[in-house]
Amino acid sequence: MGKLTSCLRRSALTLCIVAGVVIGISLGIILRAVRGKEKFTQREVVYYKFLGDMFLRTLKALILPLIVSSLVTAIGSLDLSISGKIGSRALLYYMLTTVCAVTQGIILVSAIGPGRGANLDVSEECKSKPGLTIDTLMDLVRNVFPPNLVGATMQGTQTMLIDPKNETINIEEYEMKVGLVEGMNLMGLVMFATVLGITLGKLGPKGKPLLDFFAALSEAMMILTSKVVLFSPIAICSLVTAQLLEIKEIGSVFSNLGWYFGTVLTGLMIHGFVVVPLIYFVITKKSPFTFIVNMTQAIATAFGTASSSATLPVTINCLEEKNHVDPHVSRFVLPIGATINMDGTALYLPVGAIYIAQLCGMKLSIGNLIAISLISTTTSIGAAGIPQIGMVIMITVLNSVGLPTDFVAYIMPVDWLLERFRTAVNIMGDSFGAGCVQHLSRDELAGLSSKSNPLDAFEKTPREEDNDVNFSDTKI
Repeated sequence: MGKLTSCLRRSALTLCIVAGVVIGISLGIILRAVRGKEKFTQREVVYYKFLGDMFLRTLKALILPLIVSSLVTAIGSLDLSISGKIGSRALLYYMLTTVCAVTQGIILVSAIGPGRGANLDVSEECKSKPGLTIDTLMDLVRNVFPPNLVGATMQGTQTMLIDPKNETINIEEYEMKVGLVEGMNLMGLVMFATVLGITLGKLGPKGKPLLDFFAALSEAMMILTSKVVLFSPIAICSLVTAQLLEIKEIGSVFSNLGWYFGTVLTGLMIHGFVVVPLIYFVITKKSPFTFIVNMTQAIATAFGTASSSATLPVTINCLEEKNHVDPHVSRFVLPIGATINMDGTALYLPVGAIYIAQLCGMKLSIGNLIAISLISTTTSIGAAGIPQIGMVIMITVLNSVGLPTDFVAYIMPVDWLLERFRTAVNIMGDSFGAGCVQHLSRDELAGLSSKSNPLDAFEKTPREEDNDVNFSDTKI
């Protein structure tokens, strides 16, 4: 009975979110049935969406301090001199798998097109504007180097082409205007946070006071965001209801949602059971399937709890006892992975953003896809320890390419389930990473003192899917 109560307490937020989705869908269907063929007015939809809109506005306000402080803290705290080549190999592996996950997500969602054919009434912000790929790429580089950091929190640079209304003129001959547009320049802020984090890490004791400030700010923002996310069930109910009242055909939306769920799940399965095991096999020449079987307990725990922090002790136990990974590796590599390695989220973000673009009929250029991939890679680093953090970062990605943030309502109904698959894939990625580093670091491990404890250099930072779980509740 005690275990059941503890499980229900840990899963309370997830259960409430599922209830919010069910109530929102039911309420939307009932209201449409009562109204009949008569459409809901814009004012009526705004009323139903009001609570959800307040929730999204609050999350947007938290994005800037959350992302910047988390990145500075995560990057500035990585002292690779502790284990030298072991730490470097772990970082290279995590960056490789993250890039693979982002690229894989973009390819899958572009090929399958889960959002195509949706019959939605879209706003002007969704309409594609005339532009060239080279202009988008140059804007991307311009935004990486903002002339004013304060201005970057409110505005970004964008090249606009002025249509002369003359069909005989080629688009390359349109008049160009490089100006500022409303919206956070996240690329510039991410670049600044990354460079600042590296610099503070190199300063050592001199940079520690400022690094401690960002660490405290990061922890405070995580706590604050965790409290805000507690209202997500009500907000999701509000947003789902309002979106169902706006659309013309409910059936097409559910069909698109099913394709989206299948696309993300397919990507996660390919990454977790093909891509990462293949990398492991190429490096170690050992069977990845035996490795996976030995990690079954950790994978099942990750899926059941949707919490990588609660799974961490089980993961360490499986690695050391069943896969015979050296404790110096497992207890050093896994905390790094918990800080910067989120393959599941890195794959999910571009799929969700491009799916929403497809829903509202916006054609994304190669430059937009590159921007999405860079934002997905960078924002998935360091932002951890918050339930439903994937939803928070998704809003950031949508903002970066000018997509409507209220369209997250079209992915919320299945996000709670995909969150569990993402956690399991994250655990598999971390575990295979430890196996690869173990193989590549055989010589260093032979000369490493058994008294050293690499774990002391890194805090156990829970990942984006982590719910409020106490480590003491999980036993090996």
